[in-house]
Amino acid sequence: MFDIKKGDQEFYIEKNGEKLGAIQYVTEGSNQNGKETLTITHTMVSDELKGQGAGQALVKKIVEYARDENKAIIPECSFAKHIIEKNEDYKDVLV
Repeated sequence: MFDIKKGDQEFYIEKNGEKLGAIQYVTEGSNQNGKETLTITHTMVSDELKGQGAGQALVKKIVEYARDENKAIIPECSFAKHIIEKNEDYKDVLV
């Protein structure tokens, strides 16, 4: 399990003050349903965390955040797009 923190337009995993993983987004205008949108622009995981599910945990965190805040997601980042589109449980947050 990862301790994921919220930063300025990102969620990140940190160890000893160093970011080892992050998912970054831009807050945009509203979609046709009136929900503010979060465009995921980039997901990064360090070599130290690769293969441990850190990227998937970051995607899950932003999906949960979008649900809690009644926002929609546009996944421009190819990694986030792949994870969100293949997971039926995440489809409700897509624009």
